[in-house]
Amino acid sequence: MFTSQTSSFQESIDVDERDVDFDNEEIAGFSQKIQQINSYYAIYYYQNTSLTLLDASLPSEAEPELRSYISRRLSKGALLGGMGNIATVELSIPEQAVGCYCCLLEQEKSPEQPEADGNGWVVCLLGGSEKGLNLFRIELDKYVQGLQGCLTQEMHNLETDVRPYLNQWYEESVMHIHRVVQLLQTNVGFLLHAALSHKLVEVTGTDEKTKADVARFIKAASLQGLVQEDTTTASLCKAMSEDSHTNLIINCSTSPPTPTNEVSNRFCDDWIQAFLNAAERFNPFLLRQIMENFKLKAIQDMNNLKRFIRQAEMSHYALFRCCLFLQSCGNGDVLLQNARAEHSSFPEACGIINVLEEFLGEQAQGTLY
Repeated sequence: MFTSQTSSFQESIDVDERDVDFDNEEIAGFSQKIQQINSYYAIYYYQNTSLTLLDASLPSEAEPELRSYISRRLSKGALLGGMGNIATVELSIPEQAVGCYCCLLEQEKSPEQPEADGNGWVVCLLGGSEKGLNLFRIELDKYVQGLQGCLTQEMHNLETDVRPYLNQWYEESVMHIHRVVQLLQTNVGFLLHAALSHKLVEVTGTDEKTKADVARFIKAASLQGLVQEDTTTASLCKAMSEDSHTNLIINCSTSPPTPTNEVSNRFCDDWIQAFLNAAERFNPFLLRQIMENFKLKAIQDMNNLKRFIRQAEMSHYALFRCCLFLQSCGNGDVLLQNARAEHSSFPEACGIINVLEEFLGEQAQGTLY
């Protein structure tokens, strides 16, 4: 059983060689060092089924091809207001086939202009692959929605506001995880552990953009919203955030940044090299896939522990297996912290967790879980 557990972990971490979400050709490309992935944008005004180009960073021969593609999507009703759509498009660009995120931002309805109903702006962001952009769908939706307040039919602010904003879509929506890994290097394991254990992270000695990058990294690595949560889990998060003595502090005024109150474990440490390798290849899509695999493995281990705890309530042998599992997974402190929060209203389960914590405490004298 535990040989299989180790094998499964190694497969989840080796995404540059084996990854279920990318095909072999894409993974082969990931194994090479990539200096830069080209990114493009285009924005159109949509009125009465016609598209008017407002601005684009695409080569002149590629833009009409993109406009034709968007027109077909609109005619089929495939672009819904405010909802991003991601697909692969073939254009006259060096990449030939590229991932394309399209979103229709509908013009605000006005009693004075009833004829404007259904009109709006189509924003297209292009770069990487369809599968890669899908990993950043939430970030892309949020970024494009940020345009809504400054779009007008006349677009007098194109050069001052809209164009600079669209030019930065790739840096702002996709590259933040890469920047954090490059900044923290081997200390990224402390950030991964903080994300899993609901620990508050304070960043000092740097600008607001870096602080925002770290906050977004934490959010991306967190399991909140992906695992079953209740009021006790929320209470755990609140208690951890209120205890300033446990906050992870990252001082960016030194090079490399200096962590304080840092905590990690073997599970998080085992993922560090995978993050560093992907950052070195300059591929943010591979980085995000590694993070998703990291979270998936943590969730699988949490579900396994829940099952073992239920079995241990009726069997001493199951309790022994539970101890072995916590030893082998390397994430015992985080798993037990979450299990205690989730089972706080079940006395028998809490008794099992007490025994497991004592066992790991004895085993961990001088070492981390």
